[in-house]
Amino acid sequence: MESVSQSMKQMMSELNGGSDRYRELIHKVLNNDDVKNFLEKNNDSLDKDAIIKSLSKLYEFVSEKNKINSGQASTIPGYEPELKINNHLIDISYCPTEATIKARKQHALQKRIKTLMMPKDVNNASLHDFDMDESSSRMNVLEQALNFIKNYHKTDKWLPGLYIYGSFGIGKTYLLGAIANKLAENGVDVTMLHFPSFAVEMKNSIGNNNVADKIDAIKRASILMLDDIGADSMSSWVRDDILGVILEWRMQNHLPTFFSSNFSMDKLETEHLSVNNRGDDEPLKAKRIMQRIRFLSKEYLMTGSNRRPQ
Repeated sequence: MESVSQSMKQMMSELNGGSDRYRELIHKVLNNDDVKNFLEKNNDSLDKDAIIKSLSKLYEFVSEKNKINSGQASTIPGYEPELKINNHLIDISYCPTEATIKARKQHALQKRIKTLMMPKDVNNASLHDFDMDESSSRMNVLEQALNFIKNYHKTDKWLPGLYIYGSFGIGKTYLLGAIANKLAENGVDVTMLHFPSFAVEMKNSIGNNNVADKIDAIKRASILMLDDIGADSMSSWVRDDILGVILEWRMQNHLPTFFSSNFSMDKLETEHLSVNNRGDDEPLKAKRIMQRIRFLSKEYLMTGSNRRPQ
């Protein structure tokens, strides 16, 4: 069989019957680097007649590639043409571009993370961007986070989450978001919620009779992250019938739970959970909640400067 390059030269010499515009277009198509590489690669499968019959497909391929390379919208946005052999002729298939593949992966990743009333920067939080420069506590909490992520699917043992506490604006929420994103990359579903806002939503849902459904969806999450717990005063109802129910279910079913707070566990119990929003002192109920929190998570202090805009 004669080589494709010889066939192409012969074809070019035979293009005398068409218009100048036609010859110019065919010349550009057959001299396109991608086309030439494809034809050479498939030299054994193609002859001159096959190429002639496939000129319209080759022209379509070159035209679409030129659009994409010049930044124009292609006929099928987000897809690029690829040449292939189909029934001994040249055909085109359209495959997603790298940008489309990346966007799909990002969309699939975000579907694994349910965020309720969380800041938008949580969506892009990354462990690689977590600032560790200021203190050993930041290195320690990051190490614990990485250990959890590494071991989550590798052991049958119970793995508690992290209870991360420290002062305002040091990156506790960002770290939770980074952990969630990494877990999602590994195929793990994560639910994150800002607990004070969630408590308000639960109060507003009483009249709609859907409190139980919302609690049920939260308590069953594979991984649950409760952000900013202790930020606002809590009613006995929220503490016992919302938070308590969620934590009890998760403790009984060994479902890892993460927390962020400005309070240590001891202070959360004595300075926040023990006194409800009416000022009633209820230490035993607070202790019951804390037993569940201590079972579900391990406490880690995180320090650092306030990174929020002043």
